Parts: sequence; structure tokens; C-alpha cells
Amino acid sequence: MKKLLLLSLFFPSFFFAGNDNIHFGGRSAGMGHASITLSDVWSSHHNQAGLGWLKRAEAGVFAQNRFLVREMNYMGFAYAHPVKSGAFALSFTNFGYSQYGESKLGLGYGLKFSNRITGGVQINYHNTRIGNNYGSASVLSTEMGMQAKITSNLELGMHLFNPTQAKLNDFNDERIPTIMRLGMAYTFSNKVFVTLEAEKDIDYPANFKAGIEYKANSKIYLRGGIGAAPTAATFGVGVYHKGLKLDLASSYHQVLGFIPEVSLTYVFEKN
Repeated sequence: MKKLLLLSLFFPSFFFAGNDNIHFGGRSAGMGHASITLSDVWSSHHNQAGLGWLKRAEAGVFAQNRFLVREMNYMGFAYAHPVKSGAFALSFTNFGYSQYGESKLGLGYGLKFSNRITGGVQINYHNTRIGNNYGSASVLSTEMGMQAKITSNLELGMHLFNPTQAKLNDFNDERIPTIMRLGMAYTFSNKVFVTLEAEKDIDYPANFKAGIEYKANSKIYLRGGIGAAPTAATFGVGVYHKGLKLDLASSYHQVLGFIPEVSLTYVFEKN
């Protein structure tokens, strides 16, 4: 508990999770969370435009622990279901413990405009809870994004989270953060995939991230990544067998330590 109080005092941006739209998912974590161009069930969080490419239903769960502090567990699930012109997705995340918690419930949709362009939108319900009878507060937010396949190797992505600066509480004018992201991905071969991303919270300096994924064979993927603000290094591995995907990852902050993460995803057989 003492470590939790020190973290919240000296590193407040790391203490909060869901309301700050912290990224998750083992594949994303292993690549430094430079994930704006990825397309899977976790696009329900990273960039809803990625849902537009899905052809099969996917379900996933994840668990993350921030800096090995028991009270800073972060976990959730997501489900994406394709329809004729895109896919719907439902996601839920929860952060914290009995005395403080944040949760986010999201309903998103990704639309395939053409063979090269997709777009997506989502509406979220945020809830923050404080123990000892302090109560809770809730608010709605929106987010949206686009992805474009410029060539067979180059992809671009953009995403805007909470453009309306939704207010969570009148006290101290507490608002859900507004975050803008822009990124690209380049496929060098059928084995090497690289991503680059810039992320800007309007209240904090820009963060630049990069990730790489190496396909060792048809079942094993190796990943690495870096981030600039804060400075962090990430690494991970993915094991895929038929429709089941297990992704393990961890990031390392030079002051606060490790953030281990695991996610499990199942891709359903196409009807």
C-alpha cells in the first residue's frame, strides 16, 4: 500500500488507468503499444477502424499488473462480431481495487468503406469509484478512427479519443483525457512487421512509440518495442495454434519497473 501511495504522489499519470485510455493486449504491449494500425478484437480499444477488416468473430481476455503493485491490476474482455459491411464490438475494462476503481464499457463499430479504407466509432461509459463512502461518478465519451492501406506493404492509421472533453466531475473540472494518435505500419516481408506511432494527450507532451514483430514460424511470434515519453522498453511473444492466440508481454520503466501482461484470444470458425 505504501508503494501505491508513492506512485500516485510522484507519478499521477501512471496511477490512473481506464480514464486515461491506457492500452492493453499482449500483442500491442509487446510492440510498445504502437498499435493504431493493428486489426483484431483489441481494435475495439486501439482503433475501431481495425474492426472493419475482420472476417471472423473474435473474443479475448487480458490481465495486466502495473509495476507489480497488487492494487494496480488492470483487466478486461472484448468481443467482436462481423456483419456484412464491418463488425460490431463490445469491450469492458476495470482497474484498481476496493478503495479506488475505474471501469469503461464500450460499444464500437468498424465499417469497411473499400478494399483500402476503413473507419470506426465507439461510445463509452466510464465509471470511477472511491471507497469509504466517497461515492462514484460516471460519464459518456466517444472515440473514432480510420485506417488506410496505401500499398500492399504500407498502412496508415489515425484515432481520436474523447474529442468533446467529457467532464467526469465538477470538482477541479475533472475531465476524461482527450488523446490524438497517428501511426503507420510497414511489412518488410512475410516475417517482419514494423509499426511507428505518435500519441498526444492534450495535457501532456507527445509520446513516440515503435514496435517490431518477427514471425519465427507459423505458431511463434517474437516482439519488441520502445517508447519515448515515458521512456520504456517492451518485449513479448505470441503463440498461435489454430484459432487460439496466447500473447505474453512486459514493458519496463527505468524508474517504476515492470508491467507484465497476458492476453488470450479465440478466433471462431467462419460460418
